[in-house]
Amino acid sequence: MSPFALTILIFAMMLLLMAIRTPIAIAMFVAGAIGYVLQAGWLPLANFLNTQAFARFASYDLSVIPLFILMGNFATQGGISKALFEFASVIMGRFRGGLAMAAVTASAAFGAICGSSVATAATITSVALPEMKRHGYSGRLATGTLAAGGTLGILIPPSVPLVIYAILAEQNIAKLFAAAMVPGLIAVLGYIIAIALYVRIFPGHAPEHDDDRPRLTGSMLVGVLPIAVIFMLVFGGIYGGLFTPTEGAAVGAASTFVAALLKGEMTWGKFKQCFYATAQASAMIFMIFLGADLMNSALALTQVPAQLGDLVKGWDVSPLVVVAAILALYVVLGAVMDELSMILLTIPIFYPVVMGLDFGMPPDSVAIWFGIMVLMTVGFGLLAPPVGLNVYVVNGLAKDVPIGESYRGVLPFLLSDVVRTLLLLFFPSISLWLVQYLV
Repeated sequence: MSPFALTILIFAMMLLLMAIRTPIAIAMFVAGAIGYVLQAGWLPLANFLNTQAFARFASYDLSVIPLFILMGNFATQGGISKALFEFASVIMGRFRGGLAMAAVTASAAFGAICGSSVATAATITSVALPEMKRHGYSGRLATGTLAAGGTLGILIPPSVPLVIYAILAEQNIAKLFAAAMVPGLIAVLGYIIAIALYVRIFPGHAPEHDDDRPRLTGSMLVGVLPIAVIFMLVFGGIYGGLFTPTEGAAVGAASTFVAALLKGEMTWGKFKQCFYATAQASAMIFMIFLGADLMNSALALTQVPAQLGDLVKGWDVSPLVVVAAILALYVVLGAVMDELSMILLTIPIFYPVVMGLDFGMPPDSVAIWFGIMVLMTVGFGLLAPPVGLNVYVVNGLAKDVPIGESYRGVLPFLLSDVVRTLLLLFFPSISLWLVQYLV
């Protein structure tokens, strides 16, 4: 069997296992194991498995993942989301579609201490959806806004997918967090503009005027103060050189726990649930790590990824065209895979290809910029059908809204994502300029 045919067989086995609802980690592990055995035999596979798990999980940098997940769980269970949405409603409520804009703003603020898109979407939805319904927002606009706002959980640092990219590409986590800040804020602004245009082009999906708008009170300011303190403590400490990103994650988790205690929302049951949820999510991510490592090793034995890099270098096309083609492939993969699986499976293949192209930038800058582009693109998979995990999560909480209406509701935000991605693709300096000042 030729190397190319074997590569196709490995991917086909993985997709077939996924189609019959096999967990993605097991699908990659089985496909990779079969591909490895077909090329090297059972004994080399056994030797590989004997050492790979320890080699992967002995990495100190990996500890940042469960710590940021724990930080997000403390924020979710600690009642912080309600204070965020109330404050954002006061600020944005004066505009038409203001509650939808407030949901986006609250999602961005919550994402700054969460790092998970699904957790952000579910948490803000539980607070914002009843209010949006009460004020006359259509199910389409409400669920579409909340699903799109949830993606800000991974676009605004801290971001678990960005941490995984940093580990795979051997890049500085703090630099990648700095590079994601401006694109994340652009995403927030783009979503707010999309809402403003939508409620004017399609009247009836939001009230013309909102006379039942709350007023800013001192208690609201006090309610959002912990968020600002935690964000400044974590990122101020990281970029001030007081501690590493891993230590910053630990400080963030501890400070978020204290904030939840001070709000009086953290019970013993919720405290245990935070650790259970963190253990479950971390185990899932680490299992995907193992499956992706084995599959990537099997693909490396075929030498097809290296040949792909040499082939691309020989093409007489702009490097931006190559990156655009890779990003388009991420959009397609997003229809069948989650963002973590895509990054773990594809970065070992695409990263060397991109780093071998001449963009007129230093290699570190190319690596950081490409990481931000990947992060921006995998968010498509959280919204676009047929999967759209965020859409399913939000729609599951909005029992009376058909899933088709929710998918229609995310279309304006997908258009905003396209504009933002093109902007960052053609102007890499947008992602890179803050890095030189903070790191």
